[in-house]
Amino acid sequence: MSLRDLKTLALFCKVVDNFGDIGICWRFALQLQQEHGIGVTLWVDDLRTFKRIRPDVDVDASIQHIAGVTVRHWTSQDGEFAPSDIADIVIEFFAVDIPPGYIKAMAQCDPKPVWFNLEGLTAEEWVEGCHTLPSSHPQLPLTKYFFFPGFTSKTGGLLREASLLDERRRFVSDPGAAAAFLAGLGVTPSEQAGLKVSLFCYQHAPVTELFEAWQQGPVPVTCLVPEGVVADAARAFIGGEPQAGAVATRGALTVRIVPFVAQPDYDKLLWSCDLNFVRGEDSFVRAQWAGKPFVWHIYHQDENLHHKKLRAFLHRYSPDIESLFAFSLGWNGALEDAGLAAQWPLLHADLSLISRRAEEWTGQMLNLGDFTGNILQFARSHR
Repeated sequence: MSLRDLKTLALFCKVVDNFGDIGICWRFALQLQQEHGIGVTLWVDDLRTFKRIRPDVDVDASIQHIAGVTVRHWTSQDGEFAPSDIADIVIEFFAVDIPPGYIKAMAQCDPKPVWFNLEGLTAEEWVEGCHTLPSSHPQLPLTKYFFFPGFTSKTGGLLREASLLDERRRFVSDPGAAAAFLAGLGVTPSEQAGLKVSLFCYQHAPVTELFEAWQQGPVPVTCLVPEGVVADAARAFIGGEPQAGAVATRGALTVRIVPFVAQPDYDKLLWSCDLNFVRGEDSFVRAQWAGKPFVWHIYHQDENLHHKKLRAFLHRYSPDIESLFAFSLGWNGALEDAGLAAQWPLLHADLSLISRRAEEWTGQMLNLGDFTGNILQFARSHR
């Protein structure tokens, strides 16, 4: 069975982590279609959130075609399906429950589809032992495989388009590209002259404390906040509604609200800034490919399990950069006192060191191949 015989793929996504879940699934779907010629059907429950990162989404359409991908609004678990409706590869994102009728039809196919549970990204060691593990359906003649993205050769690697790093090189080597891009977002030349920071985090992040540290510091900082992100803290600083174009300066800090951009422009935003605050999984992965210093705000889990995941990543990424380790823990509430006012000068002093580590890490991740190619290779061998 050649890879060409795997012609179709169904990806089931429920939006839990706001933009992160659909962001990952959309990048994955596009790469499957554009680079591998796979006919992708993306089943997604929240079209309004999807529209924030893909403006041409029709939130009222039950079925639509966008950039070669079929998008279906997933509204219920009902429905009858025939074997002819079933894709060659079926992927459930983060263990969502596929409609029972779809699974029943999967069991009637010959050959059976290759069925994956696409898991979340973590640096924890146990992932290597669980990656590609099979799980038999309790009643039907079907096998599901667990597939993990990750940071080692014993995982699926990270999602990355074939042209991404070349696009980044062209952008950063053009001395006027970043200035022109930021100007298009309303960032003035004087704002660009300072330390440029993009801020994408969850609402519970200690943003006010960070703003105070920047405001009172000796280094001019321009913080670019996407519209709709940390609205309360942004409103308090600006003294008005945090709509795109709103801006205020206090002390050494300028906060500017920028439009919530589509995915290709978000990469350019990361490339244009000196430091990026990212959250969840999708922007976290893009920050790693950007080769710039970043601080990760990890998705909150019960019993503070996310702190364990954060530490696992930091031990892999920056075990010897104490300033990044401590600042990241404080930013994520893993310390009793975040102490960002004391930690920020230490982090800032190490930005050059962190930049070098960011580039080294990009090279390490590049050696793992790309996630999409890796999962298709596995599917081909298990058809």
